[in-house]
Amino acid sequence: MKSFDQILESLKQLNTNLFANDFLLTWEKTEDELKQTLLVAEALKTLRENNISTKVFDSGLAVSNFRDNSTRTRFSFASACNMLGLEVQDLDEGKSQIAHGETVRETANMISFLTDVIGIRDDMFLGEGHTYMKEVGDALDDGFRNGVLPQRPGIVNLQCDIDHPTQAMADLMHLANYYGGLENLKGKKIAMTWAYSPSYGKPLSVPQGIIGLMTRFGMEVDLAYPEGYNLIDDVVTLAGKNAAASGGSFRVVNSMEVAFHNADIVYPKSWAPFEVMLRRTPLLKNNDKNGLKALEEECLANNARFKDWECTEEMMKLTKDGKALYMHCLPADISGVSCDEGEVQGSVFERYRIETYKEAGFKPYIIAAMILNNKFKNAAAILKKLDERGTGRILV
Repeated sequence: MKSFDQILESLKQLNTNLFANDFLLTWEKTEDELKQTLLVAEALKTLRENNISTKVFDSGLAVSNFRDNSTRTRFSFASACNMLGLEVQDLDEGKSQIAHGETVRETANMISFLTDVIGIRDDMFLGEGHTYMKEVGDALDDGFRNGVLPQRPGIVNLQCDIDHPTQAMADLMHLANYYGGLENLKGKKIAMTWAYSPSYGKPLSVPQGIIGLMTRFGMEVDLAYPEGYNLIDDVVTLAGKNAAASGGSFRVVNSMEVAFHNADIVYPKSWAPFEVMLRRTPLLKNNDKNGLKALEEECLANNARFKDWECTEEMMKLTKDGKALYMHCLPADISGVSCDEGEVQGSVFERYRIETYKEAGFKPYIIAAMILNNKFKNAAAILKKLDERGTGRILV
């Protein structure tokens, strides 16, 4: 990858507008803005690996609002904020006045008096997660405009119903590192495929994030799923347009074998059908336990029809030279390990386990880059100051 000085020079060549703008969907960002996010993440990683402190804040608060369970993203957000010098405070909605009817507008302002960034994960309610983030953003704009807030906190989408930008961007950074540069991804085939899981209700945002982002960089993207496991139509249409503009390709197939054929990269990941997520949303909101149980039983029975959608050793032989890079956002449903039958055969996962851990390890740097770009107009100048200051992160 690029040296630190080369990263700074590359940043200076970009035309971007990330300062004071939320990071909600990757397809809202220009190619230069995506590149800047990757470059800043690479620079922060380089500084840390050379024992140089990356603290750009002496004090400040970062609020994390996780409306769904999380391990990697939760700790990646905390690590990213700590790396920049921010203290993290979780917003536990069950322990707040939200339970007593406090509005989104009020909550957004009350948590933001001295807050620099808000990370939100809201992926459970199809049609509402991204909308909620926009509502929070509008409330913050109102508070800042009317002098309630001394600054307008930036918002980072830590996963919504439409996109998972921190995951997709970490995946892109992983691929750029693995193949020796972003430019080397052009022409590479990636198979984003559904895979069997003994659970249901997994969000659509990971596969949508992958097809929405990888098509921006000239990759040959195959989206594969059994009939009925559709994604959001608008995102699929967008992926096709992205591929046409970048010189790559995009197609939808109903065969895992077809998608795996001659693939450089495979990403077998379970998700719930679009129609199921639509039905699930009102049941969750109404806490309809009986309705949810009935829907789960129906969906698990349907999933069981496609147990052959598994990333096996035989399936991997179909890939380019039988050596495609396996990717997953984790946790994977590993057959014979975390479940009896799942997304990936145990031997396949074990062979690529370290690579998937490395893939996840890029996420703190991506999130930190999103925050730094939001808070500072000139990222290259800030990174140069950090390097020149040379404060050791650890005393040696």
